[in-house]
Amino acid sequence: MRHVSDLPGGNHDDFFRRLSASANHGKLWMAVAALMAAFPGKTRRAALHGLLAQAVASAVTNGIFKTLLPRTRPLPEHLPVFRFVHPQPTSSSMPSGHSASAIAFAVGVGLVRPAIGAALAPAAIGVAYSRVHTGAHWPSDVFFGSALGAGAAFVTRHWWPVRPPFPQTSRTWTEAPELPGGEGLSIVVNTLGGSFREETAAALRDVFPKAHIITVPPGEDLLEAITAAAEWPGTRALGVWGGDGTVGAAAAAAVERSIPLLVLPGGTLNHFARDAGTGSLKEAVAAASRGEAALADIGIVRAERGLPGQPEVTELLMLNTSSVGLYPNFVRRREHLQAALGKPLAGVIAMFRTFAAGTPVTLSVDGVPHRVWIAYVGRGRYYPRDHAPLLRPVMDDGVLDVRLITADESFARLRLLWSVLTGTVAGSRITHLREATEVRIDAGGAPMALAVDGEALAGVRSVEYRVLPRALAYYSPHT
Repeated sequence: MRHVSDLPGGNHDDFFRRLSASANHGKLWMAVAALMAAFPGKTRRAALHGLLAQAVASAVTNGIFKTLLPRTRPLPEHLPVFRFVHPQPTSSSMPSGHSASAIAFAVGVGLVRPAIGAALAPAAIGVAYSRVHTGAHWPSDVFFGSALGAGAAFVTRHWWPVRPPFPQTSRTWTEAPELPGGEGLSIVVNTLGGSFREETAAALRDVFPKAHIITVPPGEDLLEAITAAAEWPGTRALGVWGGDGTVGAAAAAAVERSIPLLVLPGGTLNHFARDAGTGSLKEAVAAASRGEAALADIGIVRAERGLPGQPEVTELLMLNTSSVGLYPNFVRRREHLQAALGKPLAGVIAMFRTFAAGTPVTLSVDGVPHRVWIAYVGRGRYYPRDHAPLLRPVMDDGVLDVRLITADESFARLRLLWSVLTGTVAGSRITHLREATEVRIDAGGAPMALAVDGEALAGVRSVEYRVLPRALAYYSPHT
C-alpha cells in the first residue's frame, strides 16, 4: 500500500478508477460474454463457462468469506485522497469480490478457449490491481479473491467437463458400381421432405442426367415408389432424397436386393447423409461417379403391439436412432434452436424446456425396471457421450448405443436439471450408458410411443433391437 501511495498522480489514476467501476456487479464480464456469444461453438461455450465460474466465485466471496472474515477497508490516510474510490464500499474488505469475479471469468474462458483467456488476462489482472490502486482493498484481499476466482473456474470445469475429442472418422470400404451421370441409378424423391422445392428434382436431373428419377407427391404410396425404383430395369444402385424415415425405407429395399444406397442431402432431418459424408450434393455426386462406397451396420427393431396374448409384430430397419419417452420432443427443440444458439447451448435450453414439465414412464430394460425420462438406442456409437448425441464417426462398429436417463432417484427432476446446467449428465447417477448387440424394452401393461429414425409407432408394448453387421453398402467419398 505504501508503494502504491508513493506513485505519482496522473492519467493512470482515472484509467484504473474507470476500469474498477466498469467491473461493478460483473458488468464488464457480462458485456464480454455477450460479445463472445455472437460466435457459436467453443467461443460461446467459453463465455458460458466464464459466467458460471464468475457467478460461483461471486456467491462464495460475498455470501461466505466476507461474513467469516470481517476486515476494515483501507483508510484515506493510506492513499492520496485524489486516488480514492468514491463511494468506498462498506462491506468487509476480505476478500476482493472484483478480483474473484475477474479472475474466475478469465480463467473460466481460458479453460475452454486458451487464446481468448490469455487475451482477457491483462484486463482481469488490471481490475484486480485497480482495487488496491483506488483504495478499495488491501493487496492480501486481492490475492485471496483471485485465488477464489481461479478455484471457482476449476471447480466449475469439473462440473462442466471438457468434452473429449471425437474419434477420427473411419470407414470399411467396399466396391460399388461407378455411376457417371447417374447411369444405372434410380432415385426416389419424397416431396414431403421439409427442404423440398420445385427446383429439387430439376437440380437432381442436372447432376444425374442418366438416372431414373421418381418424384413422390403427397398422397402417393412412398413404399410402392421405392420398390418400383429399386426394381426398375437396369438399376444398379438406389438413390433417395428425403428425411430419416424415407432413407430408412430405401435402405431396407437396398439391403433386400443387395444393391448399394446413395443418400442425397434432403428432408427435414437426414442424419445418415451427414454421417455418410454425403451432406452436400457435390459430395454425393463425386462418390457415385467414382464408385466410392463403404459398409454400415443396420439395426433390426421388432415391436409388439396389440392386446396381451394377441400380439401384432412389426419389424423395422433402423439406420440411426430409436427412442422412448421425451427424447423426440427434446430433439425437435434442439434442432429448432441450434442454428441460432449453437449445438451445446441449444441442447441445454432444449433439455430444460423438455424436462421442466415432462413426466417419466415406467419401463423394463433387459429385465431391469426403471422410471425413465429417456430410453435411447442408437445404431452405432454416438458422440458426445451425454444427453445430446450428435455425431457417429464409425458406421460399422457392431454395437447399439444404449442411454437411459432415469427418474429412479429422489429429487429426480432437480438432479436432471442441475446435471444439464453443470454439464455432468454423462457422469450423473441418473444416466446409464452402455453398449450392447441386443436390447429389449418392455412397457408392462401400459403401451408406449416408440420413435424409429424419426417415425412414430404408437401402442407398442415391447420392443427388441439387434444388429446386422455390415449389411448395407452406401456411397461415401474417400476424401
